[in-house]
Amino acid sequence: MLNLLTVKKTGAKGKANKDPNKPKRPASAFFVFMEEFRKQFKEEHPDNKSVAAVGKAGGVKWKSMSDADKAPYVAKAEKRKAEYEKNMTAYNKKQAAGGTDEDDASDKSKSEVNEGEDSDDEEDDE
Repeated sequence: MLNLLTVKKTGAKGKANKDPNKPKRPASAFFVFMEEFRKQFKEEHPDNKSVAAVGKAGGVKWKSMSDADKAPYVAKAEKRKAEYEKNMTAYNKKQAAGGTDEDDASDKSKSEVNEGEDSDDEEDDE
């Protein structure tokens, strides 16, 4: 009998580590709209706890809105996008210059630990 629990995946590696200092991508106009819509929906329907219902109702309302009604949300999304691009430019310059300050601090502490271990070995030899 084949034991399916012991089969290993080959070739697929885990997720790459994400940099916590990297700026997050901005929300689209629809998600900016949904931020407001969720609050409004909760006030109108306090008993409805379904995430799917909120999303479905928001999608229906978004589709029914005219471009003029969507304009404030599009403007907010564009503003967030411009700020994100500015932050990404600064982030990329910092990365090209040699990484973050935290990386430098951790490298320093590692080298200090290694130096301390080397000196202990020399004392044991004597």
